[in-house]
Amino acid sequence: MSRTVWALLAILAVAFAAITGLAVRHGLLGAPTQAAAIGGPFQLVDQTGRKVDAGVLKRKWSAVFFGFTYCPEACPTTLLALGQTEKLLGPKADDFQTVFISVDPQRDTPKVLANYLSNSAFPRRTLGLTGTPQQVAQAAGAYHVFYQKAGDGADYQINHSTITYLMSPTGDFVCVIPYGDTPQAMAAKVAAAMSHGPHAQSC
Repeated sequence: MSRTVWALLAILAVAFAAITGLAVRHGLLGAPTQAAAIGGPFQLVDQTGRKVDAGVLKRKWSAVFFGFTYCPEACPTTLLALGQTEKLLGPKADDFQTVFISVDPQRDTPKVLANYLSNSAFPRRTLGLTGTPQQVAQAAGAYHVFYQKAGDGADYQINHSTITYLMSPTGDFVCVIPYGDTPQAMAAKVAAAMSHGPHAQSC
């Protein structure tokens, strides 16, 4: 192959690389993968029967957890830990709330939620939310929460995600609080986020 042909191929290769780079940079080819946003709009009802939307997350730091009142372990364990977290935050707890969203709308009516969340060991500032199956599915989808009915009859269970999402007073995602974190670890993460201000993006 002549030098002229080799030179021509080299020029074409450089041109192709340049064009590919420009395409990627402008999102036309192989755009960078971004993490899916956590959180979003929803329409539910609280434990008093009041209709609410994602606006309930505004003005307070919110620990959002999806579960159900018949949950045998993960839900009460998490709520107990959040109850202790609330106490550990001291005066800062006035700006903190727990938001418990049921993934079992068939059984978790507002009245059932109100009774369940009245446990004195659970956070004092807890908002219990439920709704129609479609409304719950929309909320769970916004937070990328997995849940699935397991079993039949009145004693069926719900398999579901067990992480807690810390949301800022602007209603934006801040960080994940893993299941099993101690109240001390939870309080430290919430306090760290608070120290960064309402637009915090990490704990």
